[in-house]
Amino acid sequence: MRAGLLCVLLYLLSSSHACPKECSCNTNTKVVDCRGRGLYDIPRRLHPDTQELYLQDNRIRGLGSMAFREIPLVRILDLSNNSITSVSPTALLGLRTLQRLSLAFNSLRELDKRLFGPIHSLSHLDLSHNSLWGLPGVIGDSLRNLSHLGLAHNKLTRLDRSLLEALGRLDSLTLRGNPWRCDCQLIGLKLWLETYLFKGGVVDDVLCSQPEEMRDRDLQKVPYQLFHACMSTSYHYLFANIHHLESERLLRGHIHGNHAHPSSHALHVPMGMGEGFGGGGGGGGGSVPECEPKQRQRPVNLRHAIATVIITGVVCGIVCLMMLAAAVYGCAYAAIMAKYQRELKKNEELAAAHRADHATADEKEPLENAIA
Repeated sequence: MRAGLLCVLLYLLSSSHACPKECSCNTNTKVVDCRGRGLYDIPRRLHPDTQELYLQDNRIRGLGSMAFREIPLVRILDLSNNSITSVSPTALLGLRTLQRLSLAFNSLRELDKRLFGPIHSLSHLDLSHNSLWGLPGVIGDSLRNLSHLGLAHNKLTRLDRSLLEALGRLDSLTLRGNPWRCDCQLIGLKLWLETYLFKGGVVDDVLCSQPEEMRDRDLQKVPYQLFHACMSTSYHYLFANIHHLESERLLRGHIHGNHAHPSSHALHVPMGMGEGFGGGGGGGGGSVPECEPKQRQRPVNLRHAIATVIITGVVCGIVCLMMLAAAVYGCAYAAIMAKYQRELKKNEELAAAHRADHATADEKEPLENAIA
């Protein structure tokens, strides 16, 4: 009797993590292939050692909370070409080793800012061919190891610059096929792209869709003269862009110190030029007129102020020394010339007296000869 119960228990334990009947499994490579099986949900009883799970070409419509809790060691997760319209903020909870995730060719409209919070190992993320209208800027803090980001063929009109700047290891970026609105609020993306390409990054076309006069023009080739209205209305924000790294560091430190809402990471100094407002860029926020940047108080940069004072003092000191040297030189020259004039006058007086003595002697000599 005991032997029978033991056999049943062993059978149940072995079958609890057997390969799902809808999939094919390779126990050596730990790969589970469920492609094109007409699945409406994530298959159950996946082996906990699974490292690669392929679920593309199915009919999955949503990802619930902790949808992959059975496979915490998965490294590659492909959910492309399904019908996913919603993803729970905790759908990926527990996947601490996930490196590649594909949600391409679905129907996603937005992503929760908490979705990638627990994942810090992700290096490849493909969100192309969806209906995303924006990405929360704060998700960049969870994707610092990302090397590829696919955002092509969505509905993005703007992109939060703070998100892109957080992706310090990004090697390639796809942005084509989006209805970019090339107005004042996109100049931040243009500035970032120039820096990114200069550092060796790879990016495809960013073709403008709006306004009408800029349709089909590549944002990277649009001259800055067309953004002149934006710059003239808020020129100091353009200067702030040059020092945006220092400004953002100070502002973020202030925000963290006051326990602000995470979405406030998008509020950085250059926002006045239009990088961080809603629409297609920041995952929320109010709308702002095209070329009317929203004024925002800039943090005081003490180091720059001290450096300015020191440089000004040094320059003034050098000028004073030069003036003092000129004064000393002038006084010395005047003294030497005065002495020279005195000696010259004295020599002229001596020469005149000597000539007078000779003239007197010459007059006396004929007279003495005549008397003799």
